[in-house]
Amino acid sequence: MSLSADDRALLAARRTRVMEAMGDGVLLLPASTEQVRSADTHYPFRQDSDFAWLTGFPEPDAVAVLAPGSEQPYALFVPPHDPAHALWLGPRAGVDGAVADYDAAVAYPMDDLEKELHGWLAKATRVFLPLGRDDALARRLWGEIRRALAQRPRTGAGPTTVRDAGDVLHELRLRKDPSEIARLRESIGVAADAHRAAMRTVRAGMFEFEVEALIDGIFRRHGAAGPAYQSIVAGGVNATILHYTANDRELAPDQLLLIDAGCERGGYCADITRTFPIDRQYAPPQRDLYEAVLAAQRAAIDGARPGATLEDLHDRAVRALSEALVALRILAAPIDEVVERGHYKRFYMHRTSHWLGRDVHDVGLYKVGDAPRPLEPGMVFTIEPGLYVPADADDVDPAFRGIGIRIEDDVLVTTDGVEVLSAAVPKAVADIEALRREAYD
Repeated sequence: MSLSADDRALLAARRTRVMEAMGDGVLLLPASTEQVRSADTHYPFRQDSDFAWLTGFPEPDAVAVLAPGSEQPYALFVPPHDPAHALWLGPRAGVDGAVADYDAAVAYPMDDLEKELHGWLAKATRVFLPLGRDDALARRLWGEIRRALAQRPRTGAGPTTVRDAGDVLHELRLRKDPSEIARLRESIGVAADAHRAAMRTVRAGMFEFEVEALIDGIFRRHGAAGPAYQSIVAGGVNATILHYTANDRELAPDQLLLIDAGCERGGYCADITRTFPIDRQYAPPQRDLYEAVLAAQRAAIDGARPGATLEDLHDRAVRALSEALVALRILAAPIDEVVERGHYKRFYMHRTSHWLGRDVHDVGLYKVGDAPRPLEPGMVFTIEPGLYVPADADDVDPAFRGIGIRIEDDVLVTTDGVEVLSAAVPKAVADIEALRREAYD
């Protein structure tokens, strides 16, 4: 598979930006490796997000080298073309394809990594490497760095500093360019279709896995690689388990259904959550908690703009949820005390937002120094408050026990505010109940 002309230009521009940010030195970036599932079968391959963002090269067990100022500033080490591999699993790009189709200035087979890499390392004062990686390929690169360090006393040259590649790559990935925003819109649009279909389809007596299959099928029919993470389809009390993925229970008519599901399409992820009644409408206690979460989410969205921080949005959501918990007599302390002493954490124990992009929990610092990071145009993140009342909360009104609710949207920072990219999925009570009636009509 070769890249389009537009993608090639985009990737070349990214590499230029990375090399400008690096200054001197050399960046060594390993691709993902294939992972064994069992015996001789493998998990579906997914390229490392940094590697895909920088190179577009889709194959495992490769290494990219960026060396600003070098005669060959961009090199790829790749698995060689192998006719036997092509017969069973499809062709590889090989050395020739790495140059012709993926724009490497020079390419080598992976067997030549140690021999050729030494020339770059011997001239570099700094090396950028993903410090969080600890697999065979990363250890192979570390071995070459140690060899260069060991030769420095005799040669007087070579690296003196090793830095995390994320210091450069992740800062650039945090601000999405127009092509990335377009792909996020596509992925989120597919996920929105799946959520609306679930609202129109779910009936009491179905199993959670049937709903999961419906959602995943829509993902694939619309060109997604599949779920961006294991879908959460949690009926009733299962919704009080934050990362519930068993998805094996029958749905009962008097319960709510929490669906946290997003797809990965074109390398970018969606992440949407909705909670709706398995019957036609919310029961009064369910509606009370749902409206509390929705008000908290709207408060956070209303505060989102360039210069605000995710900490600001979390504080807004916490305040709104705390006010609701006191108003519903789930908590008895004054609201300021509920917030300041963290009493709300019994029912809302996670953060309100995370970055979104190539990864569901995308890269980028949440703090710069000691201060929360201000939002900037091009950043994409989630807003996802929730309330989770355990079934065994004996001091809470029984009508609220066993209810879990989360509402999550994907949000883009614009020059003068934000855009909710997942707004096509209904979340107002009246709109949801209108779709729920379709499931039973």
